[in-house]
Amino acid sequence: MAITEIDVDELAARLDGGARLIDVRQPDEFTAGHIPGATLVPLAEVPERLDAFSPTETNYLVCRSGARSMRAAELLADRGFDVVNVIGGTLAWQDSGRPTEVEPTS
Repeated sequence: MAITEIDVDELAARLDGGARLIDVRQPDEFTAGHIPGATLVPLAEVPERLDAFSPTETNYLVCRSGARSMRAAELLADRGFDVVNVIGGTLAWQDSGRPTEVEPTS
């Protein structure tokens, strides 16, 4: 099954339209800097957290560079979810000059 992929320019436009973005990196990576509006669901938790993904809307998936999010996309697509992988991941987002959010640490 082929997974649709988009670049960060297209992602930015979709986020402006209210798209749902899931970040599948580890919590420490997410805390250090993520795309604004992203929800964290680490790759290892995806199979147990299917309720975090929309069954009716497109789920945009991102990680550091695009590899982990592609694995998550394949897993979710096999379960019938509409998914799109972000080429280049968070690194491409940052390289494009777009801001990231940093979570406060306790």
